[in-house]
Amino acid sequence: MAGRDKQDLILLIVCLLLAGRSLVTADAYVDSSVAEAVGGLLNLIGTPLKLTAFVACWNEGEKFAFARIGLYSGRHFLQYVEPNGKRSPDGKDNYLNGLLDEDVESHQTMVVLDLRCNGSEQTLANAGQRLYLNYRWLLMDSTVGGDPSSIDHYLEVLKELPVLVSSEVFVMLKEDFGSIRFLQVYRVSRKTELITENYALWTRSADGAGDRGQQMQDLRTQKVTSVRRKNLHGHQLRASMVVTNPDTMNHLTDYKDKHIDTITKVNYILTNCLASYLGAGVNYSRVTTWGYYNTTTGMWDGMIGELVHDVADLGASPLFFTTDRIAVIEYLAMTSETRSKFIFRSPKLSYTENVFVLPFDNKVWICVIGVIVTSSVLLLVTLWVEWRIAHAESDLPPLPDASTMSASLRDTLLMMYGASCQQGSSVLPRSCSSRTITMLTFTVLMFLYASYSANIVALLQSPSTKIQTLEDLLASRLKFGVHDTVFNRHYFTHATEPTRKALYEQKIRRPYGPDAFIALEQGIDRIRHGLYAFHVEQGVGYKVISETYQEDEKCGLQEIQYLQVIDPYYAIQKNSSYKEMVKIGLFRLNEHGIQYRENAKLYTKKPTCTGGGGKFVPVSLVDVEPAVWIILWGGGLATGFFLTERFYFRWLRGKIWRMVRARLNQ
Repeated sequence: MAGRDKQDLILLIVCLLLAGRSLVTADAYVDSSVAEAVGGLLNLIGTPLKLTAFVACWNEGEKFAFARIGLYSGRHFLQYVEPNGKRSPDGKDNYLNGLLDEDVESHQTMVVLDLRCNGSEQTLANAGQRLYLNYRWLLMDSTVGGDPSSIDHYLEVLKELPVLVSSEVFVMLKEDFGSIRFLQVYRVSRKTELITENYALWTRSADGAGDRGQQMQDLRTQKVTSVRRKNLHGHQLRASMVVTNPDTMNHLTDYKDKHIDTITKVNYILTNCLASYLGAGVNYSRVTTWGYYNTTTGMWDGMIGELVHDVADLGASPLFFTTDRIAVIEYLAMTSETRSKFIFRSPKLSYTENVFVLPFDNKVWICVIGVIVTSSVLLLVTLWVEWRIAHAESDLPPLPDASTMSASLRDTLLMMYGASCQQGSSVLPRSCSSRTITMLTFTVLMFLYASYSANIVALLQSPSTKIQTLEDLLASRLKFGVHDTVFNRHYFTHATEPTRKALYEQKIRRPYGPDAFIALEQGIDRIRHGLYAFHVEQGVGYKVISETYQEDEKCGLQEIQYLQVIDPYYAIQKNSSYKEMVKIGLFRLNEHGIQYRENAKLYTKKPTCTGGGGKFVPVSLVDVEPAVWIILWGGGLATGFFLTERFYFRWLRGKIWRMVRARLNQ
């Protein structure tokens, strides 16, 4: 921009300011000091704000004077909203509140109201949750003849309104010597008295010092509102907790029966600590379920139902984070790191693999086959040469000897295969070269057999690590059970993911029906005997395992997660005014180690294996199943060959010879 243009722009601004000053009367409520004080307040807040002014009763001079706020605060946008005069069918003027609802940047909006203007009090009465969610409100009263330094009129207007602890409602009071004081008004709950707190004091410097001759004094004790108002002055918070066993009420703090309603016991103590931090009390209500949506009634039951219907402020039993619950409750913090999983003892390796092919890898097996075939061929060549020499030296054919090996590939292969299985041979070669080949082959195969046998013994005692996913679990031969709890019944019966649904249908519902949901102690005992997967909360299950299992039985425990949820979260009402202070309180409990302490005392971690890898496991029929199948298949093949040979030599061979002779005689 050229220098001439800048001069013209500055001159235009000065002319407008002078014109605006001339429009404001000497006794006007809204003057330059109000604009300067509000500008200082916006700077003190420190957040870029958009001012929406509902001040239809102001004249143009007052509006222009207040518009000068941009010169003192900067980075702020101001708009004046005029009422449209239309009313809703219920007789209320909701036009202004409708404009606020359309504001997508509500957290950066400050609403300015002059109580002198018609409809201002009605706008506040219709504001509802807008008074304590997102928006900031600045109230002023320019009524002629009123006391500008008295707050009584403001309190009278706000006494029935939900100006709760999360609200940011500012009241502007004019004091002597041109000072302007800003206060904030709030109440702990809808039924308690209003509380006022000093926020800031604006004064004009007599000597012209400071920023443009003005000073803004910060009167806040804490800059963060939720920290400044954390003292709820003994207000009784309502908390709902899930109790599935009535006896839990007798052991909420004595750490007995830690495996029963564990998550409720942990968070009962944390909720009491939270109430102490907030200077409040707690009234508990008891429900038997966390809460699920009933499609028939269209309502939520359990703890969520109490939060939705304003029966409880806090959900003292954390619950899983699911998409359908996000719209009705507010998740704040993860207070209990616990998950429910399938726990099972790793089955023996023979249950998932053929241990008879595992001692050697594929390359070694190829080499073994190569040694057998090569030795058989070499032995065949030497036997063939041996028989040729013996036949050449004698005019008569040699007499058959049952102990002498003939030059037959069938015999040499059978002999070498028998050597690989550490079996002797009833026939032996006669020459030195063929015997040398036989000795070397027997020696090599002896070392291979020793290595193979040693590996087999180790593999028969080894646990399997093949079951790592739900797909592996579904394909395994394990039996299944589920801890009989409310949330397990809900999530298993409502599973939609293909693998999880198939696991429930094929492995749980179809074989066992309702009997698949069993007691904790019964499921843990079945895990002990092996080949059984039990779905249970980790800390609860491991507590019983630690107390009932032998040391060697604690080895080889595996776990696989079934539920598609993260760790449970602490929840409160949707749009609760206590949200920020409760969240800060829960974070402080975590930072100070209280949360870790209570979880460590009530939840049992996975027991360590101190039994030296477990005791010796006897070989069962499953371990030798491949060998049994070889015997069965071999017996079947031998029977088939026997019947085929019997049929051939008894019937077919005679007929074939007779047909051949008949042809030759013709």
